[in-house]
Amino acid sequence: MNTFVTRFPSTRMSQTAHSTVVAGPWAAQPDFKARRTPERRRVAPPADAAQLREGLTSAQLVTTEALEIFGWRLAFVRRPLFQAPIPVLFDREGTRHVVILEDGTLDEHPVLTLRS
Repeated sequence: MNTFVTRFPSTRMSQTAHSTVVAGPWAAQPDFKARRTPERRRVAPPADAAQLREGLTSAQLVTTEALEIFGWRLAFVRRPLFQAPIPVLFDREGTRHVVILEDGTLDEHPVLTLRS
């Protein structure tokens, strides 16, 4: 029967760790920010207000104009196929959003997923 026995020297190892950097033929690593891939999504130009309002129902237009008086802004309009357009408005700070339904009523808790 073979037994493998390892014997450690009786001297204590120092408490400080030592490291070495090995220089190689490779180039120095660029900064992390320089290595990031650029954002593929382009920033959309500010939408024309008249273009956004195009196709909204009269009830949606009235509600939109009323909210704009109080500082809300029409950010974008979703236009799902074969359905009424869905205008989305944000408050002054840009922290809350509402959706105006087809009949002009507000949906303050829409099931709408927004990207940051």
